[in-house]
This record gives sequence, structure tokens and C-alpha cells, in this order.
Amino acid sequence: MERRTPKVLVRRALPTEPGVRASASLFVTEAESQGIRAGRRMLGVGPEPASEHIASALRVEPGTDVLARRKLLTADDVPVRVATSFFRLDLFGGTPLCAPDFVRPSLQAGIAALGFRFGHAEEVLLARRPTAFEAETLWLDPGEWVVQIVRAGYAADDTPVHVLETVCAASRHVFPISQVTGADEF
Repeated sequence: MERRTPKVLVRRALPTEPGVRASASLFVTEAESQGIRAGRRMLGVGPEPASEHIASALRVEPGTDVLARRKLLTADDVPVRVATSFFRLDLFGGTPLCAPDFVRPSLQAGIAALGFRFGHAEEVLLARRPTAFEAETLWLDPGEWVVQIVRAGYAADDTPVHVLETVCAASRHVFPISQVTGADEF
């Protein structure tokens, strides 16, 4: 039987507004501001081998075990994103970030409580075919694509602290992109 997926469009701003990023949940804050009922649930927390692009952002060798915190995000009960936070185990192993539930009051506060001060971040957006896991989890029809956003966050001393990989159902997202005031021309 063919699954019928309702059309849901969620805006995902690039770069993310600092006030939204500092909220308890970036996704919930964005979705609710758009009048969308947001949901989220943890899919798993634990060590896993770093893929090449995650290893590069965290400055470890590919295949090195890193902490992964993976969650499913829904809009009006439709799965729209799989978001996974990655952390170096040599920096974050044995900390509250390894707990199996959501970090309270927020992941950013949890990172700051461990003594890391934000320095800068880089975001890369890539459109690609989904993996089998992504297609099943996001209820994608054959031929649908995903948009992968990898945001690498670095501490003030340039230590790679947090890599967030967000895999979005491409047909359910709009990505507004803003320029910083005073840093562009007509």
C-alpha cells in the first residue's frame, strides 16, 4: 500500500537566528512561530563511528567513535527532519550530554556549563538522495530527495565542539537565507 504524505512546509532559516539557536529547541521555536504543531522524540544517544564529513568537522579520524544524539522532528505529526548532534568523546564522554533524554534547559546551555564559550560556526547545505533509513524515517516517496545541513560549531579557542547534521525532507522545507547587515552590497 502506498503511503500518502501530507504536504507540510517548514521554514529553516540560514544562518539560524541567534535567539532561535539559544532556545530550548531550535525546531520547536521555528515551527511554532509559523503556526505549525511541532513534535520531537529521541531516536538514540550513544557512541558511533564518525562518517568522513563529521570526522572532518570534529577534527578526528573517520571511524573514530563520537557521541551521537539523534532525534526525529515532526510538523503536524508528519516527520520532516532527522537531526543528529555529534560530539567528540574525548571532550564530552561521561558528561550530562551522554544522558539518553533531551538536555535541559537546552543543549547550548549544557555545552556552556561544561566551560565552552562559542566562537564561530560554519553551515553547509547539500541536496542529495536519502539513505534507506532516512527515506523510511521521513516517510519519503520514491524519488524524493533530502537536504542535509551540517553546522559545525567551534569554541572561542577554535576547538570543534558541536556538529549538528540536520537531514530535511526537501519537499517539506523552504530555506530562507539572510545576509548580515553591513556585510553585503546591492
